Amino acid sequence: MYYPGVQTVAQTVAFHAARQPDQVAILCAGRQVSYRTLNRESSRTARAILASGLHRGSRVAYLGKESEHYYEILFACAKSETVLVPINWRLTSAEIDYILRDSGAELAFVEREFMATVRDRDAFPRLRAVIEADAPGAPGSGFQGWKAGQGTGGAEPASQPDDPVAQLYTSGTTGLPKGVVLAHRSFFKIRDALAAGGLDWIDWHPGDRSLSCVPGFHIGGLWWAMQGFSAGITNVVMRAFVSQDAVRLLRTAGVTTTCAVPAMLQMMLSEDGVCPGAFPALRKVVYGGSPISGRLLQQCIDILGCDLAQIYGLTETGNTAVCLPPAAHVPGSPLLKAAGRPYPGVSVKVISPDGAELPAGQVGEICLRTPAVMLGYWGREEATKQALDDGWLRTGDAGYVDGEGYVFVHDRVTDTIIVAGENVYPAEVENALCRHPAVAEAVVIGVPHEQWGEVVHAFVALRPGCHASARELMMSLKGMIADFKIPVRYELIDSVPRNPSGKILRRILRDPFWAGMDRNVN
Repeated sequence: MYYPGVQTVAQTVAFHAARQPDQVAILCAGRQVSYRTLNRESSRTARAILASGLHRGSRVAYLGKESEHYYEILFACAKSETVLVPINWRLTSAEIDYILRDSGAELAFVEREFMATVRDRDAFPRLRAVIEADAPGAPGSGFQGWKAGQGTGGAEPASQPDDPVAQLYTSGTTGLPKGVVLAHRSFFKIRDALAAGGLDWIDWHPGDRSLSCVPGFHIGGLWWAMQGFSAGITNVVMRAFVSQDAVRLLRTAGVTTTCAVPAMLQMMLSEDGVCPGAFPALRKVVYGGSPISGRLLQQCIDILGCDLAQIYGLTETGNTAVCLPPAAHVPGSPLLKAAGRPYPGVSVKVISPDGAELPAGQVGEICLRTPAVMLGYWGREEATKQALDDGWLRTGDAGYVDGEGYVFVHDRVTDTIIVAGENVYPAEVENALCRHPAVAEAVVIGVPHEQWGEVVHAFVALRPGCHASARELMMSLKGMIADFKIPVRYELIDSVPRNPSGKILRRILRDPFWAGMDRNVN
């Protein structure tokens, strides 16, 4: 199902409310919201946002788990021409504080569970109001009370495909997250290209029900949900991913398609009773966010009994940019080691350290040119210029393109560690470790892990005469950085290996853990 007239986030919900008002748009924790209701209430929320003094381009933060309210606020931001800033609720208070300040959010919707994080309003001078956004809200209080009394009419929003609609934060290579500003077009250009090419790599059928496993504060989760809304199908939303709940919904909620990271699939396949034929309604599983092991991929082929499509992209690409389509998922095929091939309208090249384009088969940095690419990093013009070179986005991933155009990710140019789909940048963790008074220097790397893909391993050099146990180091990081960034292993070393210019020789520490593997990502 493809509706080419829908080109902005605001148009999406209004279009389907007119076309199929009683169709269930969201199913969450037993609650159903139709497209009619979602359109009406998002218009009411949009009017309340503007009545709060916000204007075109103002930032609106959301801190909470998945719910129908989250997506209502997304559509409300699109209708009011403000920009949604979804925040990862797994972050620490300090990390959340930074995002609120950096984004300049003027309004924040916060679920009760996380309200303590933003109680010190003086820390956020631009923040006009904090609205409790629990679902379901009691009439007259919190979110429901805040928007009560607002009308639902008004002129159609004037948003254009190139206007900003969302700002997602990525971990920073220097320890500070960057806000990736995405336009409306990020959620529609690849859809358009697939439809124009008649390709079913990511497709939607009448009666589809989509399970959202990846949270909406990630590009994968937000992109996936928007594809479902664009097609006018029912989106089955989990408050947070729990493998047992996901399996139950796959069995009982009529789910036909889902998107997950490999670690989620591994957990789901390990649940009791999951065997071939367990999910008769399931027709397609889309996976990505981190590399998948050959063993897990074969399990998916053997057990799920449906089409599989692998996606590859970054927050900065605004969308998935490369796909390994279902037809390539042939047991034993060497293509199963590929990330996929570019979508129509997306170009890929591989460059050497000096920027020269490399021929097929040679490993270098993967660069992508996509119509869905980010507008830029919020408030960081220089960083934007470094990432976007004449329209080409430098991914930081090392790999090659074969003679048929398939992209193979071989390693990382940057030192990024991916833990169950979550990006972790060593500098951030190292800076946190070095705040411990006993630590002189620290280096962290990613090492392979069967369930999580990678885990963080720390090498620590202590100050002369100082002592610190692994547990003490781990506990010192609690509350400073998110739990998924905290190293699970600690190894004491005399000094950090460096080259003559002082650069850390991270690969000397990393290589032994990856010996015998066919690629240095997992």
